[in-house]
Amino acid sequence: MKLLLLCLGLTLVYAHHQGSHDVVTCNLDMSQISGEWHNILLASDVKEMIEENGTMRLFLEYIQALDNSSLLIKCHKKIDGACAELTFICDETEEKGVYSVTYEGYNTFRIIEAVYNEYLILYALNFNNEEKTQLMGLKARNPDVRPELKKRFEELGRNRGIPQENILDVSEDDPCSELRGSPGAQDSRSE
Repeated sequence: MKLLLLCLGLTLVYAHHQGSHDVVTCNLDMSQISGEWHNILLASDVKEMIEENGTMRLFLEYIQALDNSSLLIKCHKKIDGACAELTFICDETEEKGVYSVTYEGYNTFRIIEAVYNEYLILYALNFNNEEKTQLMGLKARNPDVRPELKKRFEELGRNRGIPQENILDVSEDDPCSELRGSPGAQDSRSE
């Protein structure tokens, strides 16, 4: 009986280890994050920035890793009631895996966790008018994600001082979802 319990315990430990095997937290292969993404959660220590009409309420559509280690990122947002497409070239900083871009100030960001074919969690710092704001985003390859993943995102936010009430579920709120899959978007993804 003891041997049976030991085998069962070892099997559960092995299964748990195998389940988290694909999670990448450093030395990411940025070519693996290229492609289309869906917006699931946004978080910030300054909630107004990610609320409706907030300056950082951006909806990521896709990422493309470029040959020069930069990233091409296509987002959209509502500006004055109309959908606007925003395209950024984000350059890698001196710190490996950290990228910078100018938008509403100076921003640095990194991917703090990813499973390439499932999700990624972005962490960004926005510096604007001597104010520093933390931002996080949960992006997924498919619009439906496991509840455990949302809990993991909340935990990572809490660890960075972002309260749970500052985490917004935006999976159903993309105001420009009709832009997804437009001929222009498909053409630019195939380059």
